[in-house]
Amino acid sequence: MRPFSSSREKNHVCKTMSVKLKGPWTRAETDAFLQNCSWPLRLACTGADGYPRVVSVWYRFHNSTLQCVSHRNSALVRLIERDPRTGFELAPNDPPYHGVRGQGRVSMAPLGDSDVLEALLDRYLGDQESRVGNWLLSRKDEEMLLTITPERLFTWDYRQRMADVTTDPAPR
Repeated sequence: MRPFSSSREKNHVCKTMSVKLKGPWTRAETDAFLQNCSWPLRLACTGADGYPRVVSVWYRFHNSTLQCVSHRNSALVRLIERDPRTGFELAPNDPPYHGVRGQGRVSMAPLGDSDVLEALLDRYLGDQESRVGNWLLSRKDEEMLLTITPERLFTWDYRQRMADVTTDPAPR
């Protein structure tokens, strides 16, 4: 997924719009990765019992934020209402491993006339003309726009050291 030629191993530390970035990728490389990836975002929130909850959600990278959509009565919305702090990760499941982790805060608002839901359907399903797409669009007025504003980002990239690793599962 990362079309970058950089193989630097030194950490880049920068502060853009108060976002701290650490890891081998530059801010431009990190932004390009977040813009171009179509893997679901793993979003972590803290439950009332203090234990973390991890939810995979569709996202889009827009104006240096991560935008997601969730139903107004979802467990995810309730968790964020209780505590807007979040952790997140965007990475493949199969080797070689690379990606972005971060921490930030989530703001919520009714989805309204926003095009985010349609953009997510196009991004993850290819279009809006499916049973699930029609179902989600039919309840658009019940959806919430979740906007994650990152405060810290950490990149990692093990592709060079894992170049000989296959993605086929090992026999069991």
